Amino acid sequence: MSEVTPSRPDAATALRLGPVVLIAFALAAAGYAFHERHLAKELAAKNNAMSAALNQTRDQLSALNAKVSAMETKPSAETPAKPASHAYRKPLTAAVARHRIEDPRWKKVQGQLDEQGRQIESTRQELASTRTELQGSIAKTHDELVLLEKKGERNYYEFDLDKSGQFQRQGPVSIRLRKANTKREYADLELMVDDLKVSKKHVNVYEPVVFYPADEKVPVEIVINSITKNHIHGYVSAPRYRTADLQAMASSGAGSGATSRGDAGSNSKPSAARQKLEMPANTPAR
Repeated sequence: MSEVTPSRPDAATALRLGPVVLIAFALAAAGYAFHERHLAKELAAKNNAMSAALNQTRDQLSALNAKVSAMETKPSAETPAKPASHAYRKPLTAAVARHRIEDPRWKKVQGQLDEQGRQIESTRQELASTRTELQGSIAKTHDELVLLEKKGERNYYEFDLDKSGQFQRQGPVSIRLRKANTKREYADLELMVDDLKVSKKHVNVYEPVVFYPADEKVPVEIVINSITKNHIHGYVSAPRYRTADLQAMASSGAGSGATSRGDAGSNSKPSAARQKLEMPANTPAR
């Protein structure tokens, strides 16, 4: 059986392909060179544009620097030219005093402000005097309590209360001690006022607890003078007369005064001088 051997390109075929390969390589090299040249031109154009922009900016900066230098060297204020010696000068005249016209509205506003200031000062003085009176009406000892009671304006009920679950009647109010703190000197109290239970916590020594019973305008005060373990000592201060009693007394006094004035008016007679007066001699006829 015969063997088949592969055919080999001959030398003529190799000679024909050689020029083609060279031409293709030359074309590729030429295309690459053209592309590189085009890129170089673009870069050169960009560099020129940037150089022109930089030069323009540099020129602007130079112009600004020149302006700033000119402004710095220019004097801040020009000296006025001296008038010639032969120039005419207008004689000076005395200045006429200008009188400001007072606005009546401004006077009214100023008067209102002054009046408000006086009212504020009066209120401040009243508050100061009230605070002084309240501070002066607190008794710190039994002797001071006796002195206050001698004034006759209020009734004072001195008490000693132990910590208990029951209320103790002290004048117009019932008091119950819930807690006594000897370290910080305060007490927690419960009050029974007009069948209402009121809680007062952290009541300090000499700090008056003030409340108004029903239909009363004068307050009732509770003052603690000392605090010991589960025990307090103090007093209750209440007005001597209730509001209803004062109104009744005022009404009765006004009624009796009116009656006495009415009686005096009905029984009054003309004085002796008036009785001796004579009628005019010439009375015009009607």
